[in-house]
Amino acid sequence: MTDPREEYGRRIARWSTVAGRGERQHRLISNLRLLVFVVAGVVAWLSFSLSLLSPAWLLLCLVGFVGLVATHARVLNAVERAKQARRLYERGLDRLDGRWMGQGPEGTPFLQGHDYGLDLDLFGPASLFQLLDTARTEAGQEVLAQWLREPADIGEIEARQEAVDELRHRVDFREDLAVLAAEAHVGRTTALSAWCGAAPAGLSAHVGFILGILASGSGALLVLGLSGRVGIQWVVVWLAVQAALALRWRPQVLEVTGRIETPAHDLMLLQELLERLERERFESPRLAALHTLLVSTGAPPSTRIARLRTFISILDSAHNPYFQMTGLAYVLLIRSQSAVAIDRWHAAHGQALGRWLQAVGELEALSALATHAFEHPADPFPRLSEEGPVLDAVALSHPLIAEANAVRNDVRLGGDGPSVLVVSGSNMSGKSTLLRAVGVNVVLAQAGAPVRAARMTLSPLALGATLRVEDSLIEKRSRFYSEILRISTIVDVARGPIPLLFLLDEILHGTNSYDRRIGAEAVVRTLVDAGAIGLVTTHDLALTELVQTLGPRVENVHFEDRLENGQMVFDYRMRPGVVEHSNALALMRAVGLDV
Repeated sequence: MTDPREEYGRRIARWSTVAGRGERQHRLISNLRLLVFVVAGVVAWLSFSLSLLSPAWLLLCLVGFVGLVATHARVLNAVERAKQARRLYERGLDRLDGRWMGQGPEGTPFLQGHDYGLDLDLFGPASLFQLLDTARTEAGQEVLAQWLREPADIGEIEARQEAVDELRHRVDFREDLAVLAAEAHVGRTTALSAWCGAAPAGLSAHVGFILGILASGSGALLVLGLSGRVGIQWVVVWLAVQAALALRWRPQVLEVTGRIETPAHDLMLLQELLERLERERFESPRLAALHTLLVSTGAPPSTRIARLRTFISILDSAHNPYFQMTGLAYVLLIRSQSAVAIDRWHAAHGQALGRWLQAVGELEALSALATHAFEHPADPFPRLSEEGPVLDAVALSHPLIAEANAVRNDVRLGGDGPSVLVVSGSNMSGKSTLLRAVGVNVVLAQAGAPVRAARMTLSPLALGATLRVEDSLIEKRSRFYSEILRISTIVDVARGPIPLLFLLDEILHGTNSYDRRIGAEAVVRTLVDAGAIGLVTTHDLALTELVQTLGPRVENVHFEDRLENGQMVFDYRMRPGVVEHSNALALMRAVGLDV
């Protein structure tokens, strides 16, 4: 297995060398351009003032200057690409060193309407999405977010696993995807997706034919009029008739030109990404299917998009000052004819464009998971079981905690093990972190990614969590009322077709111990009877007596702490049984409270 840190270090060094060489070439060409400009000035003086040289020498200077400008542009592009690639791997080292938090998109909008995204830190600052997201387009980010939000079925998970496993070793390909998108400066694809999903304006081929005849006639009459072969009055009459006929389709023309303005900026990015994807060859069925989608019928998508970009360029030429001053843009109906060509392209390829965008998004999402897999070569893909519910994880830890600091624990639920683990322990001992570690790894597993464990077996599982339940002043809800509403939703999910994994943190701690015990027992019994598995954390040792009422389906485990030199020390190791003491008073004394 390739060491990701060494690989990234080599690539940073290589791209730094390329960037340094390009910077030196940039300075050299800049000086040469200045020199050629000065030489051209001297040649002009010698030619026109002293008549010592032929003015033809100025043409040689011009050719040299144009050549230097073209070369300069290529050098600057190469330097920018090298810097983008270097930044890509520098960010990779930041992830490996635990410095990734606060870098890159947070995906906060994807929390909207999601039941446990906030509980498990799937989106937002320092979230799983921020760790994983290497996508440079909105399409890629949306697909990645969708995979984190919605568990896939076993067949889909296995297909993604194969694709991720293949892509994790294709570092050059993943680099190209990231750098190409970065070179386009902006990864917007939402406007383009909306455009291809909208209905065409309805400018048919015969409209284009009529407009072409009109424009051809105008051009011919204009030439004849300027040459004196046709009276100018006939040219004016023809142009008036043309304007009247073209006015018939003006609403559709304005609709087409107005709608394409924003999506047009994203076409170069999509074209370059598709060109790179079309050249690649894949082995895993999922990747091969995506590639076949792009190359199976007719001209490649990148060629078709290049044609659309040509139509848009012609449309933009109507704004050229020369065309506007001379009126040629109106005489030749450039905007109208371009609108017809764009609308006809939309009608022919609009739906296919949506599929191409989806393919790019999936490739970027798979690449993001593959990058995570490459950076954590010891993380295995989970084994998927049709028989469930079951979650059996050995040496599991939280993926958002640096591996050097993470403490691993075994978690076994369902199958031959208990259905519920009641986790007791003192404050800050690791109870909530355990719940999040379990939940985030299940999300990763069902998205098709490797998990942070020595090994894991799981069946398809729905998720429900109460780790971040808060009161609401606007909705006039207490924390306790918000929690029982969330628990009610979780119970409904448990009665659905997919077995539930529930993660209940400090269950019902907003009420008294007596009501809490009765309520917690009823909730856990209802969930277990519905076939759910899960973990429940508590400070209330009365809840550990659930074992006596629910039998072997419930098992007690705990985390411990100890006081050393006035400081609380935690080892974050999960142990069987019930915790025997609390650290609340010790913590209060440690911060200076007289208790």
